[in-house]
Amino acid sequence: MNIPLLQVKNLSVDFGTANAVSNISFDVLPGELVAVVGESGSGKSVTSLSLLQLLPKQAMIKGELLFAKKNAPPINLLQSDEKSMRAIRGKDIAMIFQEPMTSLNPVFTCGYQVMEVIQLHQKVNAGIAKQKTIELFEKVKLPNPSQIINRYPHELSGGQKQRVMIAMAMSCNPSLLIADEPTTALDVTVQKTILELIKELQQQNGMSVILVTHDLGLVADIADKVVVMYKGEIVEQGNAMEVLRNPKDDYTKALLQCRPSLHEKGERLPVVGGQLSVIGDQLKEASEIKNSYAGTNKPITVLELQNLKVHYPGKKTLFGKKHEPFKAVDGVGFAVSKGETVGLVGESGCGKTTLGRAILQLVPATAGKIILNGKDLLQLSQKEITALRKDLQIVFQDPYGSLNPRITIGDAITEPMQVHEICNGKKERKDKVIELLEKVNLKTEHFNRYPHQFSGGQRQRICIARALALNPSFLIFDESVSALDVSVQAQVLNLLNDLKKEFQFTSIFISHDLSVVRYISDRIMVMQQGKIVEEGLADEIYFNPKHEYTRKLIDAVPGKKLAL
Repeated sequence: MNIPLLQVKNLSVDFGTANAVSNISFDVLPGELVAVVGESGSGKSVTSLSLLQLLPKQAMIKGELLFAKKNAPPINLLQSDEKSMRAIRGKDIAMIFQEPMTSLNPVFTCGYQVMEVIQLHQKVNAGIAKQKTIELFEKVKLPNPSQIINRYPHELSGGQKQRVMIAMAMSCNPSLLIADEPTTALDVTVQKTILELIKELQQQNGMSVILVTHDLGLVADIADKVVVMYKGEIVEQGNAMEVLRNPKDDYTKALLQCRPSLHEKGERLPVVGGQLSVIGDQLKEASEIKNSYAGTNKPITVLELQNLKVHYPGKKTLFGKKHEPFKAVDGVGFAVSKGETVGLVGESGCGKTTLGRAILQLVPATAGKIILNGKDLLQLSQKEITALRKDLQIVFQDPYGSLNPRITIGDAITEPMQVHEICNGKKERKDKVIELLEKVNLKTEHFNRYPHQFSGGQRQRICIARALALNPSFLIFDESVSALDVSVQAQVLNLLNDLKKEFQFTSIFISHDLSVVRYISDRIMVMQQGKIVEEGLADEIYFNPKHEYTRKLIDAVPGKKLAL
């Protein structure tokens, strides 16, 4: 009989107001990868943090967390003192956190931070620690490890920072690795690489892994066992493929049905209801969203780019020689018709966000033309650009970072209306804001609340309401659903479809997730190294890609096993 490495027995966590986790139990066997799945607020991260006693002091924890250290009888982690836990953290149980930028110290190099962990737990000198760090960086496939060790976190991409975190977690060869949403908001190709890396390291070292995620597609690709959580309780657990292909619980079924890849364009996505059921099926619309530019012989062009370039000058070397300029956007040209949604996809660094910001005049263009409603934005004065800003709005990737934490969401939405003198007087503006909040499925009483009082999905809706407050003719959505749970993502995508019909805006939808882009867009453009390498109707690109790079992006979309 295989003795569990970890036994979670009747675990409950109470923060004083409500139970975050209620009487849950599950085991992790040696060498097993267990996925803990659920929406934000389901208790999955609280469960993982409780294993290392990383919860706030006010948390009241009950139950048993039995961990079998190497060649030793099981110990109850909840009864271990702080000194014992410091010895266990990093050495026996390691953790990869969701956001590497906030987990890495910005004032120390990446190499120093990994070396520090090695020296602390393995009691070796700096020279040996440095050599071990370089070997680890090679193992996690970081480019130029001997150079990366001297770089600071801000000098690395998101995927590279996550690899540094994995190297740090693997530095002491732990028995158990906890990966808390390790690929959230990463490109599908980087995500696939990171997960393959975790699986490879797991098999090489024989370690167990707890993968905390909301993405059931990832679970199908990588997990041995799945534990599904809802409102602090386990509603279903068992063999990953058995649970995902034949779910017994309504909540598991709902999570599976929320994914855009299972639905036709224009079909309303099911969302998770309060009674653990899939709602919204009765609202499905059989008709597809018509391509606005294909519905008439003479489509009206709202935006046209001609040979747009955004180049950044190369840095000077020690001897004064300049490197070649970095071509973020390199000769891009396309047109967007009135009422059309164009999807822009590609990996991080391909130039898609820079392109979006150049259109908005948030970064300067090096050359080319940006023609909005017949006017070349690059030829306008700053005063003329300011006047046009109300017609051109953006919804950013990080809703919390784009909202001022010191002002209420009512004031945040009212502010641009005041700047552009929309509506007469304070009362009329407030009524308009409340109307917008209701349109994005929020309530009147939310007007006076602050950003931290909302969930991620609610904050994204607030940002959408703010963008719509100026009645723009053109909207850019920059990775606006990439970090959301699948159920919340479904709600936001449904909302965008509804608002598009009502407000008749034209939009560019930037994302790395081709399944989402295919669902929401009329047309797709694929961007690589600053250039558009393929474009066409959404279904044509998704189901019959011509370019090798597009095929690579589609192959990296998780969850293909569930479709078999």
